[in-house]
Amino acid sequence: MKTKTSPVCIDSLAINPELVTGILTEFIREEVHNSGFERVLLGLSGGIDSAVSAALAVNALGAGQVTGVKMPYRTSSPDSAAHADLLAEKLGIPTLLEPVTAVVDAYLERHPDADELRRGNLMARARMLTLFDLSQQQQALVLGTSNKSELMLGYGTLFGDLASAINPLGDLYKTQLFQMAEWLGIPDEIRHKPPSADLVEGQTDEQDLGWSYDRLDCVLRVLVDNRCTIADALEQGLEEKLVRHVQDLISRTQFKRMGPLIPKLSTRTIGIDFHLNRDNLR
Repeated sequence: MKTKTSPVCIDSLAINPELVTGILTEFIREEVHNSGFERVLLGLSGGIDSAVSAALAVNALGAGQVTGVKMPYRTSSPDSAAHADLLAEKLGIPTLLEPVTAVVDAYLERHPDADELRRGNLMARARMLTLFDLSQQQQALVLGTSNKSELMLGYGTLFGDLASAINPLGDLYKTQLFQMAEWLGIPDEIRHKPPSADLVEGQTDEQDLGWSYDRLDCVLRVLVDNRCTIADALEQGLEEKLVRHVQDLISRTQFKRMGPLIPKLSTRTIGIDFHLNRDNLR
């Protein structure tokens, strides 16, 4: 059995970045305005995801209506701040510096036994606490930066980096974001560095996940978009250990892709049979 990624799978992840840019630009513009807002803000990490989200928002709303928020922790890489500044300068957007060190460390003083996972989750939630407070101050929607690979694999913090009002990247795999970044002119320094959540010193996404994004995305494409079974995926030459691991992550992290479950007691229940089309509310 072949164990390397099939070229057909790589080709199936190719997108038309010009077309996708147009669709997502209009999506941001319509959803922001339909929600009664004119502005957005987002966490500007210096990484490729927030860079693409910011660039799309500028296309949709104009640079003056997009604010990038830098939220370093004391162990954050200096490159993250430098790359965030580089992107902000290129896009012409204003930025805010809101370190989360004091918030995180105040909690950790009471819980010094917290391991790296708990500490990383705390940082992610402190950042989202900051974003949603500033969104109230600025009357701006929080723009999401989580891509489809992260969402499907559960590689994110619930009510942390996964939280947002709208998320233009949620149906784009990580490998497709690299295509978008090149089309949008994201600086090389951002496009070519290893993706990292920058929660732990020296951390990279692919080290955490155990496989490269191109291999993970190929399996996700087969299992999710093509609705293939594990047997089908193996017939296509994908590695069994990887396929079963991805399927397990998809199953175990479904709760991260849903709102809180509410048991049905009445005639209309939120999340079950009470749904409103936001476009018809205004």
